[in-house]
Amino acid sequence: MTAPDIPPGTPRSLARFAMRQALSEAGIDTADLDARVLLTDALGVPAIALVTDANAPLTTAEARRASAFLARRLAGEPVARILSVREFWGMPFRLGPDTLVPRPDSETLVSAVLEALGPAAARQAPLTVLDLGTGSGCLLVALLSELPDATGVGVDLSAEALSVARFNAQVNGVAARARFVQGRWADGLSGPFDIVVSNPPYIETAAIPALDREVREHDPILALDGGADGLDAYRAIAADLRRILSPSSIAAFEIGAGQARDVDAILRRAGFAPGPAVRDLAGHDRVLLARAA
Repeated sequence: MTAPDIPPGTPRSLARFAMRQALSEAGIDTADLDARVLLTDALGVPAIALVTDANAPLTTAEARRASAFLARRLAGEPVARILSVREFWGMPFRLGPDTLVPRPDSETLVSAVLEALGPAAARQAPLTVLDLGTGSGCLLVALLSELPDATGVGVDLSAEALSVARFNAQVNGVAARARFVQGRWADGLSGPFDIVVSNPPYIETAAIPALDREVREHDPILALDGGADGLDAYRAIAADLRRILSPSSIAAFEIGAGQARDVDAILRRAGFAPGPAVRDLAGHDRVLLARAA
């Protein structure tokens, strides 16, 4: 649908109403939230200002930004892409065209790794962390933020993604302990690493055209396409695990719906003993943890 223009001089309350109405009519379930988030960013004010200064008129620049944001959202672009930032593990992460939008489900992997490390004292050890397919760097940065003496390496094929990940490491205070390398999975890495994590592409190639519009049109295909059966990346990573992992190390993988048994089998063939799949907050199998058998 055609996005309505929000004229300069429109009170904030009416601008928010117009944005919410347009988004709702377009069938967007989160219309109220999206309108609030987009408008506050367009105005550069905290959300409370939409209430305390509800009658303040939009300037020409503010109206132009709000109208542009609304048009992009109505065209199917996710809010996080419009704002180029998403919160993960309580920290802000810049996004780029070659990075996935960090999703709350992926926080399950961070939680699972920290729990697998055991007592809090174990988190003070000088651990080494490897994040394969790092994207925005969210997994690596989140883990380093919880492991104060750990160092880490993030690997990605995309130079653009690595630039974003470096920025996120800097903004979130772990840049001195993080290194980012362009490459394909663990190729060329020597290790050993104490923790290997990955949220690899796991969508079957044939299923990509049927994904939600927000995903198929805005997420990088490199980070989505897992091959004919969605398992290509797991096979490639599993083949190198023994070479790059230290004794008593942890490998943790995010998995897609219905993939737990297949990824479990891939890891077992590589000589690892996965535990039961860890479920996300929605109750879906989300993470497999493995140690050398």
